[in-house]
Amino acid sequence: MESSVNAVEMKSITKRFPGVLANDAIDFTLRKGEIHALLGENGAGKSTLMNCLTGLYNAEHGAILINGDVMLFRSPRDAIAHGIGMVHQHFMLVPSQSVTENVLLGLDEPRFRLNLSHYDVKIAAMGKQYGLEIDPQAKIWQLSVGEQQRVEIIKILYRGATILILDEPTAVLAPQEIEELFKTLRVMAAEGKSIIFISHKLDEVMTIADRITVLRKGKVTASDVLVSGTNKAELARLMVGRDVLFELEKEQQTPGEIVLAIENLSAQNDKGLAALRGISLHVRAGEIVGLAGVAGNGQSELAEVITGLRRPTAGNVVVHGQSMVGERAAKVAPARVVRRIIDAGVAHIPEDRTHVGTAPNLSITDNLIMKAYREAPIAQGWAINHQKATETAESLRVSYEILAPTVETPARMLSGGNLQRLILAREISSEPKLMIAMQPTRGLDVGAIESVQRMLLAQRKAGAAILLVSEELNELIALSDRIYVIYEGEIMGEMKEAKTEELGLMMTGSRQVDSEKIDQGQRDNN
Repeated sequence: MESSVNAVEMKSITKRFPGVLANDAIDFTLRKGEIHALLGENGAGKSTLMNCLTGLYNAEHGAILINGDVMLFRSPRDAIAHGIGMVHQHFMLVPSQSVTENVLLGLDEPRFRLNLSHYDVKIAAMGKQYGLEIDPQAKIWQLSVGEQQRVEIIKILYRGATILILDEPTAVLAPQEIEELFKTLRVMAAEGKSIIFISHKLDEVMTIADRITVLRKGKVTASDVLVSGTNKAELARLMVGRDVLFELEKEQQTPGEIVLAIENLSAQNDKGLAALRGISLHVRAGEIVGLAGVAGNGQSELAEVITGLRRPTAGNVVVHGQSMVGERAAKVAPARVVRRIIDAGVAHIPEDRTHVGTAPNLSITDNLIMKAYREAPIAQGWAINHQKATETAESLRVSYEILAPTVETPARMLSGGNLQRLILAREISSEPKLMIAMQPTRGLDVGAIESVQRMLLAQRKAGAAILLVSEELNELIALSDRIYVIYEGEIMGEMKEAKTEELGLMMTGSRQVDSEKIDQGQRDNN
């Protein structure tokens, strides 16, 4: 039951950065025992507002009240001491340390002796309790992006926060696991804990939230909206300032020849354990083939093998009939493997857009010409024609609507959506024959998702073969011509007309034949 005292009150919060007014006199209220969704485009000011609440930033103006008391947080430690914890979209983890060490980092206990095995057991149990299984002894650098997010969720739950801020907490969960997480959040709310749920997934917001606040360009466009009194179309309009189409038109077309063939491919992960176990699949020209699976089941390793970033232990990657990687591939220096794959017309949209997809400290221009700097007109002998490079970058910035003051702006200054547009501009402008798209819409707002999906469909229409790896089942079903499901490095099955329930079963270990039997049994019982 809600208390008469609000858990959080943020009054007229204003925060500026050089040339940017990130939060413009924002009012936000979180009540005890509620789940309050915070919506907005990338760059709308959501993370900045929450960073002010958690002590990472100090607002120039405004006040923060916790349980009725005015607070001044000088650091996240102050916020944690008052029961506020946040799972950030960009993870706050130490790569060289283990999962357990990251969970315990910054806590007062243990103080003198650190019995890691004791805490390994506790953390493993917590992960199992919330459906967030993870190896407590694994180093963070060995984990996929999705697995790292699980560590962040466990870390905040371990601290026992009474006010939880969750930024895209379901991005790497299967449908059944999302249901379990939502049950957990509802129990927490019923116990009097207060939850701020930041998400771009409107279906989730409509399912889990009690109230909604919407930000656009640093201002509140709607506050204290009851879920029962709104709908997805209205929320999307409040977020992006225009109508958004939730169902994109995918033209029927006949696929062409096989562009990508994966033959009995096996590979190890960074721990030296089997990540891929004899995978075989193919992608034809002019089709989108989806790969569904919970994070950490071999998707990342598969993409890295295809693009030459990881060596397989067996099998082959064949592009247009030529073995690029594997047992039958020509033996060349590792540095040449990636160049050979790029020259074969392979484009790569990596899941980690910050550390793999871009060089954050380099300019937009430098990032956009990374695949074209060897060729005219940008290449001028052994040198780079900087005027042509700038002209090319500016043209792509305009065409792909990359919002930045100039093309000399460092890539690190871009929001997630604009960073993804930069990567898409670079990869698509190379006119790829094959595109490996890893989580291309993860963490993007509804408007940016629509834009990225349109680009993928345009490439399909142009004849490109696209392998789309995503944990967004609705996205896979909407865009894909066929869908493979991967679990623990093996293909569970292939479907042309997939349903969420069937995919969910296969994602958690049921092979296609088994899931069909389960589905038939459910229909018989009904």
